[in-house]
Amino acid sequence: MASRGRSLGWALAWLCRLPVTEAVSTGAHVRARCPAPGVNWTPVVDCRSVCGLNVSDRCGFIRTNPDCRSEGGYLDYLEGIFCHFPPGLLPLAVTLHALWLLYLFLILGVTAAKFFCPNLSAISITLKLSHNVAGVTFLAFGNGAPDIFSALVAFSDPRTAGLALGALFGAGVLVTTVVAGGIAILRPFMAASRPFLRDIIFYMVAVFLTFTVLFRGRVTLAWALGYLGFYVFYVATVILCTWIYRWQRRRSLVYSMPGTPEVLSDSEEDLVSSNTNSYDYGDEYRPLFFYQETTAQTLVRALNPLDYRKWRNKSASWRALKVFKLPVEFLLLLTVPVVDPDKDDQNWNRPLNCLHLVISPLVLVLTLQSGAYGVYEIGGLVPVWAVVVIAGTALASVTFFATSNSEPPRLHWLLAFLGFLTSALWINAAATEVVNILRSLGVVFRLSNTVLGLTLLAWGNSIGDAFSDFTLARQGYPRMAFSACFGGIIFNILVGVGLGCLLQISRSHVDVKLEPDGLLVWVLAGALGLSLAFSLVAVPLQCFQLGRAYGFCLLLFYLSFLVVALLTEFGVIHLRSA
Repeated sequence: MASRGRSLGWALAWLCRLPVTEAVSTGAHVRARCPAPGVNWTPVVDCRSVCGLNVSDRCGFIRTNPDCRSEGGYLDYLEGIFCHFPPGLLPLAVTLHALWLLYLFLILGVTAAKFFCPNLSAISITLKLSHNVAGVTFLAFGNGAPDIFSALVAFSDPRTAGLALGALFGAGVLVTTVVAGGIAILRPFMAASRPFLRDIIFYMVAVFLTFTVLFRGRVTLAWALGYLGFYVFYVATVILCTWIYRWQRRRSLVYSMPGTPEVLSDSEEDLVSSNTNSYDYGDEYRPLFFYQETTAQTLVRALNPLDYRKWRNKSASWRALKVFKLPVEFLLLLTVPVVDPDKDDQNWNRPLNCLHLVISPLVLVLTLQSGAYGVYEIGGLVPVWAVVVIAGTALASVTFFATSNSEPPRLHWLLAFLGFLTSALWINAAATEVVNILRSLGVVFRLSNTVLGLTLLAWGNSIGDAFSDFTLARQGYPRMAFSACFGGIIFNILVGVGLGCLLQISRSHVDVKLEPDGLLVWVLAGALGLSLAFSLVAVPLQCFQLGRAYGFCLLLFYLSFLVVALLTEFGVIHLRSA
């Protein structure tokens, strides 16, 4: 193999007029064509080749090779591993990156549990949305942010367009099996029959469309617009079906129980679970005599993430985990507003919410596309982040002097949307770092791009989905979480492929060509179709009562799929040549 690489290197040196040493060192892994005469050429070499180079050459290879550059994110983990650690400390570098990866998982969990999901619930109540509508719109947007951004970047390069589809398929299999099965294991429930059948049929159509696109090998402008139009049709269908069901429910309640309030007409609301968790245990700890807090005391109390009553009653392991959570919770309390419709004051805190009006928009512009838009200068003079700070300060000043500490303003519910967007982008930023770390670990352990997309990349992109959906299930909303498993993936595959291809076509004015990477992409598509077909048959047979047996079957299906996919990647399973 080494002699073959040297032969290819000498051929490149002769054909492309490259220095012999450079061509020989990279000849076995070069993935670029010879340039036109007079054009400077930087060979695009597979980044996994870094571990096969001399120790002294690894840092320069990482810094100059385009294939080693991270797409988005704030830290360059490959440069940190190979340039800032001595070669003998490579295991220590990998260990530190793995620990940072675990802490990012903790950030995702805290953000989803205490900030993302409460604001989502507040938005659903404010807009009077059913759990299914909220699941296929707002929750789908929050869960799909990493996948959408990854797809937009991948479709900008024709060489990675097929990998983007493979990653979307891999994430689809993971969410519809592991995440959906985990919800059924954590909180067995009865699925809404018509919403479930609607979602799974739409998803199967979306998978079939993508399978057809892979077979054709290209995405035209009509197909890209068709993807986006099909998602709009899906959301419109969800809203229409919910409205019809509410209308029918309201009529039946009017005839049977004329005094029943209209709030009971929400077909997707889990009244039993929500009522059992509504008791306010804080009443037992309220003092007999009250005093008026100052504005500074109110702000300090709101920014304190530690509940001393719980601290005294919890175990040592809980306290240790809480210590690691404290910096994250303080940062999120400072940047993300949370609206709670169940409280009398709706979680209104005048000084903190006014501070949110300045800090939250700043976080939005500094986390969107890793701050690329935030540092952009308007007219070459004023950066966007400065304009946001000035506008937010003006709005916060007006709000502070026009409101009081005791009563929330009429438009306080708008802070739920601001908190939703901010927490969603926090999840997106953390998930982007997770994906970059996983890719770096894949380079260190020499995993192929296909396996990386199927396992590490799919797992990384689905972390937000898993944390958000599991949290919703534990909090008593398994229907919303289960609906988000399908609504979110429909959003990812339709909007990800449609919008990504549409932007690429608008830039290049040519169709997007897809190059499926061997048999594994078809295995992915087939596995996703089989998982959907299994749920379509198994759930009605159980009378839509989803229990732990169904969840464990989905987990077993995913493990079987993973084994088949890995055997296909390593050539154990392959197509016979004619």
